[in-house]
Amino acid sequence: MKTYRKELWFNVPARRAFINITTQIEECLRESAVKEGLVLVNAMHITASVFINDDESGLHHDFDVWLEKLAPHEPVKQYRHNSGEENADAHLKRQVMGREAVVAITGGKLDFGPWEQIFYGEFDGMRRKRVLVKIIGE
Repeated sequence: MKTYRKELWFNVPARRAFINITTQIEECLRESAVKEGLVLVNAMHITASVFINDDESGLHHDFDVWLEKLAPHEPVKQYRHNSGEENADAHLKRQVMGREAVVAITGGKLDFGPWEQIFYGEFDGMRRKRVLVKIIGE
């Protein structure tokens, strides 16, 4: 069995963003030479997310509005966690959007359903964070 590991680094200039990383994951898959297996993509920071969904700007706007309603950034004093970084809302948003995505690899390609893409979700940006890509298979 082959294994492959790579870290992708992001420094998002805004507090929140959704970044399509599908092309980067496909490049990792090519580098790995795995034809049948699994790829794990996970955010290595507790205020960021990796998830699978449609790459449609209206949907991304809806995610942002919905998440801000669920866990508004302000007033920051509403959260007990805020003791310096004032990012408690980002932790909650990450919990909702998830830590990782696992995708099957078939015939050397990501085995997606219609419209599926992999995204990095940033909820407390303006600093460097990483995403782990781990591929196993034959």
